[in-house]
Amino acid sequence: MRQCLPLIFVFFFCAITAQHQDKVDFIRADVSIELIPQEKRLKGLVSYQLKILADVDSIFLDAKNMHFSKTLLNGNPIRSENTQRIIKVYHQFKEGEQYELLLQYDCTPKQTVYFLGWDDNVEGNEQLWTQGQGKYTSHWLPSFDDMEEKVEFDLSFKSNLNKPIIIANGRIKEVKSDHKGSTITSFDMKEPMSSYLLAFVIGDYKKQELLSASGVPIENYYYPKDSLKAEPTYRYTKEIFDFLDKEIGFPYPWQNYKQVPVRDFLYAGMENTTTTIFSDTYVIDSTAFVDKNYVNVNAHELAHQWFGNLVTEKDGNHHWLHEGFATYYAYLAEKELFGNDYYYWKLYDTAVRLKSLSDKGEGEALTNPKASSLTFYEKGAWALVMLKDLVGEENFRNGVKQYLVKHQYKSVTITDFLNEVEQASGFDLSTFKSDWLERTELPFDKMKSFLRNTSSSVNLVFAMEDEFQSIQSDDLDYERYWNKSESVHFKKYLIKEYHRILPEELIFSAFETDTIPVRQTLAEVLYRISGARASSEGLKSRYETLLEDDSYLTIETALINLWSNFPEYRSVYLNRTKDIVGLPNKNVRLLWLTLALVTPEYGGVEKTRWLNELVKYTFSTYNPEVRQLAFQYLTNINAMNASVYRQLIKATNHHSWQFRNFARRLLDEKLEDDTSKMEILNAARELKRDDLRYLKTKLNLP
Repeated sequence: MRQCLPLIFVFFFCAITAQHQDKVDFIRADVSIELIPQEKRLKGLVSYQLKILADVDSIFLDAKNMHFSKTLLNGNPIRSENTQRIIKVYHQFKEGEQYELLLQYDCTPKQTVYFLGWDDNVEGNEQLWTQGQGKYTSHWLPSFDDMEEKVEFDLSFKSNLNKPIIIANGRIKEVKSDHKGSTITSFDMKEPMSSYLLAFVIGDYKKQELLSASGVPIENYYYPKDSLKAEPTYRYTKEIFDFLDKEIGFPYPWQNYKQVPVRDFLYAGMENTTTTIFSDTYVIDSTAFVDKNYVNVNAHELAHQWFGNLVTEKDGNHHWLHEGFATYYAYLAEKELFGNDYYYWKLYDTAVRLKSLSDKGEGEALTNPKASSLTFYEKGAWALVMLKDLVGEENFRNGVKQYLVKHQYKSVTITDFLNEVEQASGFDLSTFKSDWLERTELPFDKMKSFLRNTSSSVNLVFAMEDEFQSIQSDDLDYERYWNKSESVHFKKYLIKEYHRILPEELIFSAFETDTIPVRQTLAEVLYRISGARASSEGLKSRYETLLEDDSYLTIETALINLWSNFPEYRSVYLNRTKDIVGLPNKNVRLLWLTLALVTPEYGGVEKTRWLNELVKYTFSTYNPEVRQLAFQYLTNINAMNASVYRQLIKATNHHSWQFRNFARRLLDEKLEDDTSKMEILNAARELKRDDLRYLKTKLNLP
């Protein structure tokens, strides 16, 4: 029995981690952080004010891999235990009493805090940012992995950086310098929040300042070099804010709002309280706006300031209350900006994706904490669309408003929300709950009926499907359907689904439009321009006009298709596109370099310079999207070299799991070839030990 005691203690400490302490209420925290980014380390001091709700002999905080130099309760040393997962403080805490717990510590976070640019030779690209959701703030602050504990956090940061632009939760209260020349920036929060929503960013930024209609300050940050991209990146931000403020019916609940792009972010965006952090791959110019803009992410993360931040799910069983709501309100914001047709076609597209999942027997309940993003986001949004349709718009809005009023700054369950809508509407929502939240099968017939009744252009899709019941698809009068609607989205659908059998006259007519999404669809589906029915010179000349469109995706697709279909004109197409970079992932430039390298008659002595440029894009100074494309193209043209392999080996340890997994799959593939394996081993000799972690596991090396 004695041999089992250590295991029992380990189990005990693991079990209490991320659990809610219902006998303790942590009220307020003053946090001071000293940043030492060159060492990827920080020092911290946090003082918690807490109230005891029932007698208890210990309390704990989640604290990952921290060293504590001081633990004080009401100013006196107190017995504590540090397991490297939690710090547990022992005392006979009395019901109704208030205490101050002070912790001084230092740590080298293995995750959650990301230090970029501190170990390269590029001046001014240093960044530091956090991502607490799913990784936990307890890697840099003794706090609460459980989301139920809500605390008013006031943060302060000390650094000695040359240009320390620090952005964090709340409003800047004070900026001062100490006697050593370090800058101390303090932030004030007015209301409590979950600790996973704590965040800070440090880097070289300028900002665009806006003011909402309700008087809330909005700060949109950008890199100094991207001043011309600030407007297209943050386009419609004020409109989105004002719309959500009005539509939700509960005033924006925090004192300000900030948005900050960062390098190599793990996701599209994260809705930290008052401070959304998002991937700088959304920092775009005006041409890119039509291809990949920030509008939906902008609206989604802002909606989370109410749904997720103001009211926070009790646990993962209620995750719909975060992602379904944020997705739904983002859709409404886009409807306000881009019109009804955009909105209903987005709903149609997600309905088709959800139906495909359900038809394969892979449908999921919205009450399943392990459900996919498609379920939580898209099925979750659909559930709210249908709930509003069921109870009526006014009743729905009143229910949402009362839900927020009643549960503000608290943790919530699905039942909490449904109760408020039932009370506001007088409807019994048990059937709704069963059909939309608890069942795995998708109520597609109800979705289809809703779309039939609300969107004339989507209804044309169903009308075509009905007509297919009595005739062959080749016999359908597609031109009649084309002329029935001016909907860009319907025309895109018609081209995408039926381009192989559409009359040539209709295809040519589609090319004549100046509507970029329609022409973009033509570029995507008509990849065989020089064969069969696509052999006419008329189609070739029309397709070539796509290279002039204000769309980087259209140009990219048109370039590869024209280059492939007409070898004799390759140099012409390359000359026309040689100065285009494209989206933030450099999609056009990377494709152009690849095609230029494998076109024998093109470039001559320039090929060495072009190859070096393509190789350069695999380096860590570029974002993962650029690097991944570069790796793919170099692999496709068999141009991997020692420099590329070194970057690939390093990428297998990248903090972004998507990019890391790509790099590992590619390295695994290359290791299967003996020649490539030898090149990889030779390249690895110049790398540091830490860079070789994954490679060693693959080769079983010490």
